[in-house]
Amino acid sequence: MTSHDDHDPSAAPDAARKPVKTEFKFSHVTTGRYLPTPGKAPGWPFAEIGHWKIDVNNSADDWISELIDWRREHLTRIGYDDANYRRPELQWAQRNFVHAQMMVEDRYFYDPVAGEYTVDRYLDDLEARFGGIDSVLIWFVYPNIGIDDRNKTDLARDLPGGIAGLRGAVDDFHRRGVKVFLPTMPWDNGTREPEKNDWLTMAELVAAVGADGVNGDTYNGVPRAFFDACDAAGRPVVLQPESTISAEEALIWNVQSWGKKVPADVVPSVAKFKWLEPRHMINYENRWGRDRTNDLQYIFFNGVGYNAWENIWGIWNQLTPRDAEALRRIAAIERRFPDAMVSPDWRPYAAALQRDVFASRFPADGYTLWTLVNRNEYEVAGEQIAVAHRDGTRYFDAWSGTVLQPRLEDGQAIFEFAIEARGFGAVLALAPGKSVDGLVEFLAAMHERAKTPLQAFSNVWRSIPQHQIEIAPTAAASAAPEGMVAIPAGDFDFVVGGIEIEGQTWDGVDVQYPWESSARRGHRRRMRMRPYYIDRYPVTNAQFRAFLDATGYAPRDPHNFLRDWRDGAPRPGWSDKPVTWVSIEDARAYAQWAGKRLPHEWEWQYAAQGGDGRLYPWGDDWRADAVPAVNRGRTLLPPDDVDAHPAGASPFGVMDMVGNVWQWTDEYADEHTRAAILRGGSSYQPQTSHWYFPQAYRLDQHGKYLLMAPSKDRSGCVGFRCVVDAD
Repeated sequence: MTSHDDHDPSAAPDAARKPVKTEFKFSHVTTGRYLPTPGKAPGWPFAEIGHWKIDVNNSADDWISELIDWRREHLTRIGYDDANYRRPELQWAQRNFVHAQMMVEDRYFYDPVAGEYTVDRYLDDLEARFGGIDSVLIWFVYPNIGIDDRNKTDLARDLPGGIAGLRGAVDDFHRRGVKVFLPTMPWDNGTREPEKNDWLTMAELVAAVGADGVNGDTYNGVPRAFFDACDAAGRPVVLQPESTISAEEALIWNVQSWGKKVPADVVPSVAKFKWLEPRHMINYENRWGRDRTNDLQYIFFNGVGYNAWENIWGIWNQLTPRDAEALRRIAAIERRFPDAMVSPDWRPYAAALQRDVFASRFPADGYTLWTLVNRNEYEVAGEQIAVAHRDGTRYFDAWSGTVLQPRLEDGQAIFEFAIEARGFGAVLALAPGKSVDGLVEFLAAMHERAKTPLQAFSNVWRSIPQHQIEIAPTAAASAAPEGMVAIPAGDFDFVVGGIEIEGQTWDGVDVQYPWESSARRGHRRRMRMRPYYIDRYPVTNAQFRAFLDATGYAPRDPHNFLRDWRDGAPRPGWSDKPVTWVSIEDARAYAQWAGKRLPHEWEWQYAAQGGDGRLYPWGDDWRADAVPAVNRGRTLLPPDDVDAHPAGASPFGVMDMVGNVWQWTDEYADEHTRAAILRGGSSYQPQTSHWYFPQAYRLDQHGKYLLMAPSKDRSGCVGFRCVVDAD
């Protein structure tokens, strides 16, 4: 490492200084994700002021020497044992270069119309766009968890086909060579208490479906208990904490992790845990990133993998064509030379000849691979790297798929080629008499790809368009049908916002109304409302039973249908409670039988709010006597009767709109996700975490509920009411 007087960049002379070893060593990096870059002493400004004065080549040898000493001591301090990295059944993690967190609600994964998992469609899309994945995290929990008291493993059982259906999907991934992670999270302590602790419950689920790994959501290192429990269940797993390992001993049994928030300095960072254990696979994650260039250069420089996460809680953040193509080429190289990527002799900051081009050397048995990244905003051509030469060595440009003919001088091979702006390069040296399986085919494929430079691909990000699912009008009525309230025509300021926990105010969050150009969190429109009729109360259990008696309706997938009924009927005393555990499809079936339809969201809100913009049906101030008592327990209580709170009436006399059960309204869909807008909130408020599905009692707020299939969508806290069009 180098030091400058008082760490003041202005004190450094223009010429490169001879590196001076400092007393800082590396004790200050033991809790971070990345190691300080050579040429920067601790305290050096993170801003780019003076970065051009940093001479990495002049500092790197001393820096690496200190870093080797630090690693040796640090591994001793944590009592390091590499046995789990040598276990054959866990070594697949060392080749897990492209990972994806996948929402089960992704329409490419499950087809609700056909009622079947479509794993091949999901994987074919990823292969076409960026070369496919090596592992997948099947995510079935957040952001819907907390809508009712189902816990994280209950939601797995509620997937279409239950555990057997999930096992079939896992088998489909395995058939395509893709490993499968399942999620666990320590924060789910407000829903139904499980029969066993987290690690035993997770081990049973892993064994039941044949999963290969466990992802620890919010964990800084998944506890050893999960590893041991899965081992005892006969299903050894790769543990994958979401966040950086904090207790570094966890490196022993967490053979993989995610990386996050890589610095964007000109000098690329070195991943600390990759340095401590080169076989430790990191999948770098930048879920909200729209330009992934810095991410991709980081993984190529460090020889690690990527989390190609695009469906983020139902918000689609697709890799741009340029980033997707860069990932395809990086993954192709890492997959072709996997032994090099985990080389114990990996050397970051191998000497490069061009300014702000950086190289890493990955030696393996019979060959050495150098990866290069150009941090400049312009193409850099000319001599890039000089390496020690041995007669008989063959050289290849692994990025462009061509043979290299170096200039030989003083025992060195000097390579000349161009690296495009913010681009990549790779040099392969094949030792005399050595070969790499499939090398000819690999080089031919890379050469074909390289004919189109990365800069030719678009790097423009756009949100994905949504559309509202049509609701057919009803036969017009000239008077209010029984049990309904007439809502007159009028001008209405429809003002509402989504309460999604994540996504900030970025384009693509929440939903896209028919008059909007894209999905966004906040919505406002002056509307001329036509007259209509709306149910005074939510549909009750008694009314829904009349529908069943009259029609014999039975959903194709009955899982969770009317789950709180007994022997095909509401429980005694429940006739006037709102019906729940009905999917949006079940609600539509009832409405069609009744000659009605589900309301558009603005119809629901106008009936609840009137024309004065009030926050609640009864006014602007919260009234506890106008709604059911809040339930903060771990299990659901039955809803109140629909007529139990007359103080909650809207200006038009519509009842029970807020705080008893959520109510279905519109459905929205884009290419990858379906979601329903829920209105009114419920009485259930699970505690212990801010990650649970948030309530929306205010009339200028709505909930966005991701849809997959009726078995999972049905909830003990969601009911509905209907409308009829007026003549």
